[in-house]
Amino acid sequence: MRITTGKYKGRVLRMPLRIRPTQDKVRKAIFDILGDVEGLTFLELFAGSGAVGFEALSRGVRELVLAESDRECQLAIKRNIELLRPRNCLLYPHAAEKVIPFLKKEKRVFDLVFLDPPYYKSKHAESLTKKTLQILNSYDILAPCGFIIAQHSKKDELPKESGELVLVKEARYGDTALSFYRKQCAK
Repeated sequence: MRITTGKYKGRVLRMPLRIRPTQDKVRKAIFDILGDVEGLTFLELFAGSGAVGFEALSRGVRELVLAESDRECQLAIKRNIELLRPRNCLLYPHAAEKVIPFLKKEKRVFDLVFLDPPYYKSKHAESLTKKTLQILNSYDILAPCGFIIAQHSKKDELPKESGELVLVKEARYGDTALSFYRKQCAK
């Protein structure tokens, strides 16, 4: 798996064996849809190898926070951090539902949140995606006008709205779907 563009273009990332990595074309599509991310803050939940987050770093995000509970994945992320040596990257070795309340307590706010629960392995993946959206709404760590991008199976039906989040775009790539939610802008 290579980073597709930016500062770290062409760098090969370590991949844990048991994960379904986000394909190059899907990672490229995420950032084509989002546009310029330079200077923004980025949170990746269910990070796996951190490939989407490292792609964001390569494209100029100011800060990257990764959350991953699986030890094999944590090791791969640590190796990728050693490889890239970014100054602005943190790994939280815990599940998303524990990291989100902690980040709220720390008064952290993110412009972009990407979540990719393991949907091919779990019969409850759709509910895990919905549950994570609800937790994000409850703890409000998304900046006004910020985006949440949920990667999920195309078979999963996600809500059009979730609290202050409104579904603004859906895209499909084979069996993978991306749902882009935007938080209402402050008035």
